[in-house]
Amino acid sequence: MQGEEIRSRAAAAFALIRERRPLIHQITNYVVMNQTANITLMVGASPVMAHAKEEVADMIGFAGALVLNPGTLEPDWVEAMLIAGRKANELGVPIVLDPVGAGATPYRTETNLAFLRELDIAVVRGNSGEIGALSGAGGQVIGVDSVTGVADPAAVTVAAAAGWSSVAAITGARDVISNGERTVGVDNGHIWLTTLTGTGCMATAMIGSFAAVEEDHLVATVSALACYGLASEKAAEEAKGPGTFKAALYDSLYHLTPEDLEAGARVEVL
Repeated sequence: MQGEEIRSRAAAAFALIRERRPLIHQITNYVVMNQTANITLMVGASPVMAHAKEEVADMIGFAGALVLNPGTLEPDWVEAMLIAGRKANELGVPIVLDPVGAGATPYRTETNLAFLRELDIAVVRGNSGEIGALSGAGGQVIGVDSVTGVADPAAVTVAAAAGWSSVAAITGARDVISNGERTVGVDNGHIWLTTLTGTGCMATAMIGSFAAVEEDHLVATVSALACYGLASEKAAEEAKGPGTFKAALYDSLYHLTPEDLEAGARVEVL
């Protein structure tokens, strides 16, 4: 699969999201609920932010994808994520995991490792420190920010994907995505994404939206990150700084077309 084919499939998946408006069930953290719900709407999908363990299994029955984001984790939410995840596996609904802050504390690390052991995860997206910490490749996380990344993101991503039988994505200046056999780099994006809380979490919500319509989860992840990055580039052309950039990002993604994505996605098969 070459870059031209990926761009074409990305455009097709983007069009399907807007045609089908899949429900994306997100059990996510308090800090980013509004941002991830909005970015899901802007790409064309439909968000639901249900986290009560009494209803999550029922909600999965309507969902096209499940996003797990334990950024403000606590025992009841962890239990709800496992309940939802098991139901998603039973129904064949793809799960996207955002291991926020993995490596910062033993509780965060062990909780995310438990998800990887107990659930069939389709995609794991994190920063360099988070993926490095979870995969045993190094990296340091303080709070939820990566302060020391891995030396070779491509090699770590390949190894993590193979070890987890999942698609792994390390996002940064260049996003690197692998399923253990195929690896792709995405060069779309803008530095202002690093100035706002929740932009990584929004990227994960985007992946959930694309995974709901594209069965090849490598293609779905590459497509989502290219789409998100391209929207950020266009937003920065209009914004005056990080504050106006946030609003412009929503507008840019809302107005982005599949044709824009096919023309503007900067992807490279590694």
